[in-house]
Amino acid sequence: MDTQNKIKTMILKESETLELKKSTSELKEAIISISSILNKHQKGEVYFGIKDNGEIFGQDISDTTLREISKTISDHIEPKIFPKIEKIIINKKSCIKIEFHGKDMPYFAHGRSYMRVGTENKQLTVKELENIILHKNKENLRWDNQVCEKASLKDVEKEKLLTYLKKSGLAYSSIKDSLERLEVLSDKKILNAGVLLFTKNPRKFFKSAKLRCAVFLNNDSSIILDRKEFEDDVLSLIQKAQDYVLEHINLGMKVEGLYRIDIPEINIEALRESIINAFCHRDYREYESVEVAIFKDRVEIRNPGGVYGDITLDQILKGQAPVERRNPLIADLFKRISFGEKWGRGIKLILSKEPGTMFKSFPNGFITIFKRKETTKKSSKNKGVGKGVGKGVGNLSVNELKILDLITENHKITKKEMSRILTKKIVEYNIESLKFKGKLRRIGPDKGGYWEIIK
Repeated sequence: MDTQNKIKTMILKESETLELKKSTSELKEAIISISSILNKHQKGEVYFGIKDNGEIFGQDISDTTLREISKTISDHIEPKIFPKIEKIIINKKSCIKIEFHGKDMPYFAHGRSYMRVGTENKQLTVKELENIILHKNKENLRWDNQVCEKASLKDVEKEKLLTYLKKSGLAYSSIKDSLERLEVLSDKKILNAGVLLFTKNPRKFFKSAKLRCAVFLNNDSSIILDRKEFEDDVLSLIQKAQDYVLEHINLGMKVEGLYRIDIPEINIEALRESIINAFCHRDYREYESVEVAIFKDRVEIRNPGGVYGDITLDQILKGQAPVERRNPLIADLFKRISFGEKWGRGIKLILSKEPGTMFKSFPNGFITIFKRKETTKKSSKNKGVGKGVGKGVGNLSVNELKILDLITENHKITKKEMSRILTKKIVEYNIESLKFKGKLRRIGPDKGGYWEIIK
């Protein structure tokens, strides 16, 4: 009786979770609405005997009517649901109320799938249906929280684990207990994220666990000056990627007191954040590795796997994107040791430090592009740097400084002798660069001549 009194004063209006039907002659349409609401909200209500404007119309109802509704729902909605179907009285008129719920999306009505949009039922496209299935199975489809069947506790390098625990402020008890505390162990089996961070050789288990770096002569990849590949745990690879870039880009210099301070042409915080993002958010199911490509006019940080989830790069750049992470366990492990910002905020940090940075996202990859800066004019403020070669050097790369140091020690040193320390291409490229910048010139022939550093 109380329920009926409440219904007497209730004003019903169609919404994303409520559907009104004049009579059970519209049962087929109601079935579609039920599946549509389930796919959007996982629960809802349908009333028969009420017009879509909320007017109570009523209808004749028998036990057979209720059984037929139940059977029709059972026959035409997949997966099966078990709704509550009851006869109710509203304003002295008989109506039917159906309450339903379910989380086994996607639901199909008469063999098709729909999504509630306002008070309408929109048939889903193949892509939209695929996204629902992926979202539903997101945890099962994740890579970082899966067990690595081939790895065991014997593969864990204790020193790597101890270093990580110290950085994260956690105490060490045993390898097993420590991994369990970090949530990278399941039934004595190491999860993929744990293998990446703590094993002796992660690439033994995952061929994609590597870093590729290259320096190119011009603005394209036609001539390679240097190329290296690194294999290690993911934290070490992040450091190696950063070191490689800093070794091959220009360094500005300033003197504070008696000390020289190097200023890379690309902000270190922005560079490091982009490298961390590449390893944290990459798709580890893809065979390709994270790549660092250094061109004459730019530096690119590339990783397999584009922007993850239903968000777009444009939404991220505008700050409109909800947090969706491809590898949340890896991200949490990074966060414990203050590696990286939250997804979306990392890009904001990069842009705050390097406003000209560009980003490109593809279905199978993501690229961060830093513009390289023009070499600045020499400055008298840089006197007294290094071994006497740093006077007014302006912006020079690490390799250029190495060559100047070698020449300072032996001004008759040959390119061949330098190539025993650096590669032939690096020597040739950087000597030409130093000549172009007005820092170096050759006096006399190749044999019998010498180098002169221009102060």
